[in-house]
Amino acid sequence: MQEDNFNPRQMPIFRKGREIYELTVKIADLIPEDDHRLSGSKAFMLEDAALLSVKVAGAEGGDLYDIRMECATLIRKAARDLQNHCNTLIMFGFEHIHYLHLIRDALEEYRLLFVEWVKTFDAWNYAVDRWGLFNPPGVQPDDPDPDRGLDGL
Repeated sequence: MQEDNFNPRQMPIFRKGREIYELTVKIADLIPEDDHRLSGSKAFMLEDAALLSVKVAGAEGGDLYDIRMECATLIRKAARDLQNHCNTLIMFGFEHIHYLHLIRDALEEYRLLFVEWVKTFDAWNYAVDRWGLFNPPGVQPDDPDPDRGLDGL
């Protein structure tokens, strides 16, 4: 596939993220609108499920290591939060808990795709992260940026 024609929507991790979002929409639709404890989780679930594919596209479009790692971090958080929202639904008496395993199983499949996807990140295609969180090993926040020359301009 040529780089100019690359579409993140063709990636298995993106497609699995969309699948999780569509599944979450269907399950969230079962949450009664008049149950304020449960309906409070609905918006958070949908937002977290949407991030699973949106941030993959962002990482692929950004290409730089620090952008990709930042997106990966947000994906990991969203996936874990979605799992926690399922636990919240159980705790607050959601009637259809028998469907929640579908989200959990899909998240585990997604996690495996995620681990393989992160391995493809090119740590040496980077801009120095001045905040120091997402630099490749050995690169410090005050190091000169390799694309800016020795004077940092």
